[in-house]
Amino acid sequence: MVPAPGHIVAMGGGGFSMEPENPLLDDFVVSLARRKRPRVCFIPTASADSAVYIAKFYRAFASRGEATDLTLFDPPALPRNPSRTADLPDFVAQQDIFYVGGGNTAHLLATWRLHGLDRLLRHAWRDGAVLAGISAGMLCWFEDGLTDSFGDLLPLKDGLGLIKGSACPHYDGEPGRREAYHHMIARGAPKGYAAEDGVALHFVGRRLMEVVSSRPDTAAYRVGLRRGEVVEKRLPARYLGG
Repeated sequence: MVPAPGHIVAMGGGGFSMEPENPLLDDFVVSLARRKRPRVCFIPTASADSAVYIAKFYRAFASRGEATDLTLFDPPALPRNPSRTADLPDFVAQQDIFYVGGGNTAHLLATWRLHGLDRLLRHAWRDGAVLAGISAGMLCWFEDGLTDSFGDLLPLKDGLGLIKGSACPHYDGEPGRREAYHHMIARGAPKGYAAEDGVALHFVGRRLMEVVSSRPDTAAYRVGLRRGEVVEKRLPARYLGG
């Protein structure tokens, strides 16, 4: 049997960490899983496995499925559960949804590659898993993107490349994001997608199926070059609340 293509839900902002009283985006992610009560794994690598972030995830997802987490930094205040990481390939293969938190995208990518998690997530996606995430958890799936991992807003350059092109989260939510992304595209970065806070790009395989949102009147954008000028194409979002 040929596996069904996996999903990627790339969120510019929103979800349980930014909108704890608004469940729409998180409910949408869960609705894409292969089973009614999915196994949902939170990966907080970009926040250096923040215990506070992990606690917020469990409060949000304990009632939505079989919630678990995958930590790789092993801070003393948060002892790693050996049963989750002793055999990483088996653990990853058992999950239906991977929800990647925000933080430092460059550190996330370096840590995943050190542990081989990048390859395991790619295999899980090809086997039909849902890959979702906010901010760093949006950027990591693309080839390139605009990140503050290095201090200033700069190109990421070495994303996982599951989705071709570049990406920019928080397009309307943080000062200077839009201008910096346009500058990056103008200087030769691949064309890509920008998402406002509360907006998610939903891909099946590598194909963009739709744009969804937890807020009305929001959008994502296709950003590229035309005759040397940066141009935007607005991609209206389907509001999940109505």
